[in-house]
Amino acid sequence: MNDISQNIKKVLVVFLICFMGVMSYIAYFQVLKADEIVESPYNKRLQAKRNAILRGTIYDRNMKALTKSKKINTLNQERSYVAGEVFAHALGYINPKYGMTGIEKQYDSILIGSDTMDIGKFLNSITEKEDKVGYSLRTSLDYNIQMKAFEMLGNNKGSVVALNPQSGEILAMVSKPSFDPNNLEKNWQNINSNKDIPLYNRAILGLYPPGSTFKIVTAVSALENINGVTSRTFDDEGVLVFNQKETLKNFNGAVYGNIDLKKAFYKSSNVVFGTLGMELGNAALKETSEKFYFNKELENTDFTSKISRFPTLNKSEKGNMAQCGIGQGQVLASPLEMAMVVAAIANDGHMMKPYLVKDVLNEKGDSIKKTKTQELNQVTTAENAKLIKEYMALTVSEGTGGNAALNSVSVCGKTGTADTGKPNEAPHSWFVGFAPKENPQIAIAVIVENGGVGGGIAAEISREVIREALKK
Repeated sequence: MNDISQNIKKVLVVFLICFMGVMSYIAYFQVLKADEIVESPYNKRLQAKRNAILRGTIYDRNMKALTKSKKINTLNQERSYVAGEVFAHALGYINPKYGMTGIEKQYDSILIGSDTMDIGKFLNSITEKEDKVGYSLRTSLDYNIQMKAFEMLGNNKGSVVALNPQSGEILAMVSKPSFDPNNLEKNWQNINSNKDIPLYNRAILGLYPPGSTFKIVTAVSALENINGVTSRTFDDEGVLVFNQKETLKNFNGAVYGNIDLKKAFYKSSNVVFGTLGMELGNAALKETSEKFYFNKELENTDFTSKISRFPTLNKSEKGNMAQCGIGQGQVLASPLEMAMVVAAIANDGHMMKPYLVKDVLNEKGDSIKKTKTQELNQVTTAENAKLIKEYMALTVSEGTGGNAALNSVSVCGKTGTADTGKPNEAPHSWFVGFAPKENPQIAIAVIVENGGVGGGIAAEISREVIREALKK
């Protein structure tokens, strides 16, 4: 009898464990995974409900439509993209087979008429919304600036990011190669087999050595940490020797002799900035770089970007410290990051949070929600920023950035020729800058992969994008 009783208890324990397992499984999906399941583009029930609402339009800053939606029948609608591949990375796409990306994904609930992510209200808004039209978005993108940036990048691989330095509004976000979101199903196999990864948004996901554009950060760090650095004379003999195996040379072996910090900046002396990297040491330069948002995540934005990197080094790694001073070695930055760096200098040392969506609009076109500008950090003093502006103006007027110059407006900039670390491969061409000098309206970062010297194609692209933005 005792044996039977013990067996019954064992069976009950097994049933209890199974019951608790099932309940835990249900609770896991109800509590932790419910939102993800409901919002998934592969949720067929939601897809049907989503198609009952005509998806809202995405506009540029001047209310030029960038997307269109039309009903095919009661169960289906068609989403089209006005400029195709030009805005593909900035807007993303929605496709019943391949899901959602970009703004289309980030603002999906709003575009189908819901202003909340609460599941109950979310589904009710779909079934009860009388006009069956979703809310629309007005972005910060400028159609003409985006088109010019896309055109100027040509067939090169790379990216252009343009910001309003005073607000953080993204005026243009271009990545190449691109893809046409209107023909995903037709071209999906070719897109995915392309070794250049056209779906990859280089503007926010690409990490590159920033090269001499990083000398902006090194110069700021020197101003803050080395007493009397502006009145100091450096001896540049064209090469910085660390030991029998390691040296750092100026581009093309240039020798600048006795120069001050200002000339070292606009002539882009690797010897001087490598020296500053060593004198500052890893800790001080890392601290400055992190003020500029290296090693930090941009939270709660309209997009997900990769974190730009500045390394932690041992005190003995003098050669690596010098390499960091010129934006090489283990320093990596996205085009967005370098646009933020230069925008902060343009904005008197205040770095603003970048964003893509300015307003949520109702069916009448009235704004029902505006994005508030937000300062991320004060990266340096207004006095230091003013001095760096002078150096950057000289870079364009007398130094390496002459190809970015415009006759009618003062352009400030910094070139970068970034070694890829691969033998027999051309360096990446960088240019970062802003204009006008006295009241900056646009800050820009351009990278052309394997494009050669920074004073070449990247500077030329920047010039034409700035010209379009300022209509000069």
